[in-house]
Amino acid sequence: MLLWVSLLVLAPVSGQFATEPKSVIFLHSPWTTVFQGENVTLTCKIFHLDASEKIKWYRWYLLEKTQSETSGNTHEVHESGDYRCQAQDSPLSNRVGLLFSPANLILQAPLDVFEEESVILRCRAKANTVLKTIKLYKNEKVLEDHTVEIPVGMLTDFHIHQASLKDNGKYHCTGVKEDDQLVSSNSVKIEVQELFPRPVLKASSTQPTEGGAVTLTCETQLSPQRPDVQLQFHFFRDRRSLGSGWGSSPEFWIHTIWRENSGSYWCQAQSMNPSVQKQSQRLQIQVKKVVPDIRIYPRPELVFEGQELVLICSVNGVPGPITVSWYRKFKLRTERKLHTSSKTEFKIPVVQNSHDGEYYCVASNSRSSFRSDPVTINVKVPVSQPVLTLSPPGTWTFVGDEVSFDCEAQRGSLPIWYQFFHEGVLLMKIEATLWRTMSYRFFLTEEHSGNYYCAADNGLGLQSSETLRLSVTIPVSRPILTLRTPGAQAVVGDMVELHCKAWRGSPPILYQFYHEDASLESSSSPSGKGASFNLLLTAEHSGNYFCEANNGQGFQRSNTVSLSVRVPVSQPVLTLRAPGAQAVVGDMVELHCEAWRGSPPILYQFYHEDASLESSSSPSGKGASFNLLLTAEHSGNYFCEANNGQGFQRSNTVSLSVRVPVSQPVLTLRASRAQTVVGDMIELHCEAQRGSPPILYQFYHKDVAVGNSSAPLGGGASFNLSLTTNHSGNYSCKADNGLGVQQSEVMLLSVIVPVSRPILTLRAPRAQAVVGDVVELHCEAQRGSPPILYQFYHKNVTLESSMSHYGQGVSLNLSLTANHSGTYSCEADNGLGPQCSEAVTLSITGLTESRSGPVATGVTGGLLSMMGLAAIALLFYCWLPRKAGRKPTFDSSRNQSASDPQEPTYHNVPSWIELQPVYSNVNPNRGDVVYSEVRTVKVENKQAAASDPKLLKNTDSCVIYSQVKGAYTAAPKPQLLAASTPHR
Repeated sequence: MLLWVSLLVLAPVSGQFATEPKSVIFLHSPWTTVFQGENVTLTCKIFHLDASEKIKWYRWYLLEKTQSETSGNTHEVHESGDYRCQAQDSPLSNRVGLLFSPANLILQAPLDVFEEESVILRCRAKANTVLKTIKLYKNEKVLEDHTVEIPVGMLTDFHIHQASLKDNGKYHCTGVKEDDQLVSSNSVKIEVQELFPRPVLKASSTQPTEGGAVTLTCETQLSPQRPDVQLQFHFFRDRRSLGSGWGSSPEFWIHTIWRENSGSYWCQAQSMNPSVQKQSQRLQIQVKKVVPDIRIYPRPELVFEGQELVLICSVNGVPGPITVSWYRKFKLRTERKLHTSSKTEFKIPVVQNSHDGEYYCVASNSRSSFRSDPVTINVKVPVSQPVLTLSPPGTWTFVGDEVSFDCEAQRGSLPIWYQFFHEGVLLMKIEATLWRTMSYRFFLTEEHSGNYYCAADNGLGLQSSETLRLSVTIPVSRPILTLRTPGAQAVVGDMVELHCKAWRGSPPILYQFYHEDASLESSSSPSGKGASFNLLLTAEHSGNYFCEANNGQGFQRSNTVSLSVRVPVSQPVLTLRAPGAQAVVGDMVELHCEAWRGSPPILYQFYHEDASLESSSSPSGKGASFNLLLTAEHSGNYFCEANNGQGFQRSNTVSLSVRVPVSQPVLTLRASRAQTVVGDMIELHCEAQRGSPPILYQFYHKDVAVGNSSAPLGGGASFNLSLTTNHSGNYSCKADNGLGVQQSEVMLLSVIVPVSRPILTLRAPRAQAVVGDVVELHCEAQRGSPPILYQFYHKNVTLESSMSHYGQGVSLNLSLTANHSGTYSCEADNGLGPQCSEAVTLSITGLTESRSGPVATGVTGGLLSMMGLAAIALLFYCWLPRKAGRKPTFDSSRNQSASDPQEPTYHNVPSWIELQPVYSNVNPNRGDVVYSEVRTVKVENKQAAASDPKLLKNTDSCVIYSQVKGAYTAAPKPQLLAASTPHR
């Protein structure tokens, strides 16, 4: 049995649905449940293709996934689980569940059951199992009972004929052995599936237009598990079968549909084996009536005699094929058929006047004919050039006469529009529908002189007549006198034109010019354009002017025109008036500008460095003033301009220097780093943001002057210091430019001292450090600005770090173990660079209860010998300076008192070890070398010594440590010294 497990893509193809190529698994045999030990062969294929390349197989069992690969498309399996395969690049197949059962009885069933199929349920017993009876159950109810004896290894089949939904349920079988023992099989769930759903009928249009085409499609979806099943289709309208009956195509084409084809459409789909038939719901299709649109168009729309005329018949909404007939109507209501063709165009190559009339077209198909509305064709004839005539004839007339202009076009289609023009201005427009001549009558006035013409137009092009001149004799009107100057105002030296013109009056006209009733000049104008007279202006030409015009029919006098001749301004003078010899911020300064010549009013404009300040008008010619309350920005160059409309004049430039008192200066300390250090070079910069130079700057340290500097051009002044510790303190500066002294804010300068090389001291309770002792490591730098960070190292490994905020050293206590042997060092750092001490070696031995015996004696003798040598060296060292009259080089002030409560107290120590060693380091590169000391006190009472620090005695100890200052060239190794020997 073939199990198709493909995912379908819902795209209809031949009434079914196309599948995306997907891997499919075949089972041989067809059962998904078999006995353990049996094998099932799986075959992987792509839909309708054989998969010959490598196949990937996947198995899921109890959430565990395994993967394998075969070179062929078969795979033999014997384990339960869900299986999928993938052939080539196709998607994975659907899962197929296999059960390899260990039971004595199994029920085998196909994976998929479809409607109308015959189904076999097989109840199968193991080879060594003999059953007397077998029963089949559906939903726990007995369906069939086989009471005959079942042979060993045989099987029993149960049949379901033409499966339907009523056969859905859960099935299993049971059997009874010879010993009456009941055995039961696995359960199988049967779900009967549709082979294909009820079809759906679709139409390309449910409201088609009459004469159009419609496509019907019967759509359904065949089950993916039965892709080899073929479907057939049948289409119906109402109760009538369409076409030839059943066919394999899901589509039915109606090539031409008419209104009588409206109705209810439906389809049927059926499979042959098994035989399943299903019917779609009904689909209503309403065919719309054709609304024909028949129109006729002429090309071109405006038809001229001699052109080609094309008539176009536009046909819409008439199903074809069609034929077109052309008709012409005459004025006596008669008509004639011109042409019939399948084409929608009719041509008249050369149009004549005889082609005037109405035209229409008729479109016909096999069922009916449709007629267009008529279109009227008027063949147009352009007008000829019209002729303009004057009645009564002549060119010279007088005011009050009646005249008539006649315009006629000899040729052209009516109606014709005539237009009459005077000097290009339209006078009248009139339409001629019956006659070709039109007239324009009027009574003459003085304005009617001039050129006349007429135009004719019938829509085919405008034609104009020749021009006709008409002259009317007119008395002169009152003339107008015009004074034409080069500018808005007349200025001395300008050339002024006096022009006199009478707007009405027949030429020639005589013009006479006057100034204050004094005749100047006369001139005759034969053309009527007026007359002119030129004057080169002086100051005396100011006054009243008029003119007279005369053409022999009486003179006319113009109105009086006044002429004012203006005098340009001279160069102005700018004066600055200040309250003192020097202008200072806050002073009030007056700027005065005056031009000695020029026609008033005069506009004065003041400027500062080309920037406009203020303007003032002087109507009397006495100049103008402007006041400034001075600020620092008012320094610079000033000038003024004078202008009375005849051109501006600029004064000479006047400089103003405004002195500005210094502002409070700002003191800035410029250093190469954030914290100043001894030896650094710093710059003290003092600068006043405002103040006229030169400025004298003075620098102060704790109110004591340390230097001064002058800044002749501004920008401040600087003073350099090479720092020592004495330079710490408050600094300030002063600025003075002669207008008052200003002092800056006080600035604090802190000079930081780098740390010197620290000294590491080991303070132990005995000469030889023993496991269990407490040793104090003390690290101290003699110089350096606090805070100082100290770090202790053992064999270059950091032990502990501590911060000293007051310049003192720090200590670290160690309870000794054997691991504490080795070299120790410390480091000091106050942010200006770390300094490391010399290394100190600490040797540790184990401590035993008994120190007597030969070993102790030998050690004691050795130590006493060393102590004796150290005592001699110490006495010799102390004796040398005394003999020379100098004090010992060690500083007794650094020797702590024996009763110092900070010193450790030790007891129960033999007398030969009372003198304790000193562990220290020596700095050969520094001038100050400091050494520490360790004291021991012999106490009889252990409890008293431990409880009372005052019991410490110094009778058996010698102060052997001091501070030595001086150069040291070589760093000695740490050594054990005798108590009586100074450590230098």
